[in-house]
Amino acid sequence: MSTDANCYACPVAAGPLDADVVLPGSKSLTIRALMAAALADGDSVLAGASTSDDARAMLDVLERLGIATTVDEEAAAIEVTGCRGHVPGQHAVLYCGAAGAVMRFATALCAAGFGDFRLDGTARLRQRPMEPLVDALRGLGALVEFHGVEGYPPLTVHARHLAGGPVGISAVDSSQFASALLMASVCAVRDVMLEVPPPIASRPYLDVTLAVMDRFGVATVADDDGQGGMRIIVPAPQVYRAAHVSIEPDASAATVFLSAAALRGGRVSITGLAPDSLQGDARFADVLERMGCAVDRAAQWLTVVGPQPSPLTARGGGSPPLSARGAGPSPRLRAVDVDLSAMPDTVPTLAALALFADGPTRIRNVAHLRLKESDRLEALRCELTRIGARVDLHADGLTIHPAARYRAATIETYDDHRMVMAFCLAGLGIDGLSVRDPDCASKSFPGFTRRWEAMLGGGLRSTG
Repeated sequence: MSTDANCYACPVAAGPLDADVVLPGSKSLTIRALMAAALADGDSVLAGASTSDDARAMLDVLERLGIATTVDEEAAAIEVTGCRGHVPGQHAVLYCGAAGAVMRFATALCAAGFGDFRLDGTARLRQRPMEPLVDALRGLGALVEFHGVEGYPPLTVHARHLAGGPVGISAVDSSQFASALLMASVCAVRDVMLEVPPPIASRPYLDVTLAVMDRFGVATVADDDGQGGMRIIVPAPQVYRAAHVSIEPDASAATVFLSAAALRGGRVSITGLAPDSLQGDARFADVLERMGCAVDRAAQWLTVVGPQPSPLTARGGGSPPLSARGAGPSPRLRAVDVDLSAMPDTVPTLAALALFADGPTRIRNVAHLRLKESDRLEALRCELTRIGARVDLHADGLTIHPAARYRAATIETYDDHRMVMAFCLAGLGIDGLSVRDPDCASKSFPGFTRRWEAMLGGGLRSTG
């Protein structure tokens, strides 16, 4: 499918799907594994790693800190020669691009070293908070100064190693603060006793961090406090052990592909995404079940079979509804009321599905989406309204009221990869839908549109 003036005409599948999809490695797992490998004793290999913009930003940070890496593009493998807990660089200027996770992990990594390190990023990154992490690092002995708006990048870390001891950190806006601090705590002189009070945004990502630390040989003691918070001890002294790890497929991206079966009917299977996946977003399959899909959770793949016949009844750009083109009667997906605090990256996916539901869909407890690559709640409200849906914006989320028909439109994506993917999903049922700046999907998924079209296969039909 071609792009025109940096717009992508979203393809529409002409019939039910039948696809086995191989996805790139998880961006979140790759960034965490890169940090562990960088601090490890020896050479580590990350097989199936993400080569997204964010992963490359993390690789650039490591290189500028004097940590050697080798990327095999064909094999999607990364080799890292670890520094055994002693960051080689003592002075560096680090550019983190648009990657909030990289800014947070890199700041903690620098604080574990010795020297002066300045970190910065894009204009949007300068609007993403850093204060909870910086306050905690200061509590462990780091000196950090902000340049410009207090609590936001750019910043400079004056590192003299981490002393250790008891420390608290807020994860209300992002669990990345706690994850970054945990991974750097391995380098502390004394035990680190971390307290994370409730609520914890995106809690499964904290579990992912602990699992990566365990895979690289670091022992932790983690307990729930009984009220939604956590207490975690990182005993000292410890050093990450080099490891050969396989990175799971990106579960956040998988939700979009699996949801295509929910809209278009047929089957989509994601290879390598197991039921015991570390990634919380793999649980989005439970939401698809509630909406009327069948889910098969096998040992080495996750399969979604959409309702038959297809639920698509929307029409756009004056075209007749898809059901009138030979798909038969089309029951809609079931509307849901769901708390997505544990998997907020799936909100745009569910928002796209909600356009074709049998009633209003309520998405709760995702206020922290205002602090993502875009103000994702406001962005979704604007663009869903643009095509004809009614959207109620709440302090903690959205209610999406489906329409009988939708308008053709060009969607603003706000330099947000999730917006590109979500509206390509919506485009399966709305003629004349295009998205601006499709290449920004490379933040987490290089080559997304090619992979999307490959999944649609013989059913691909241009709307342009």
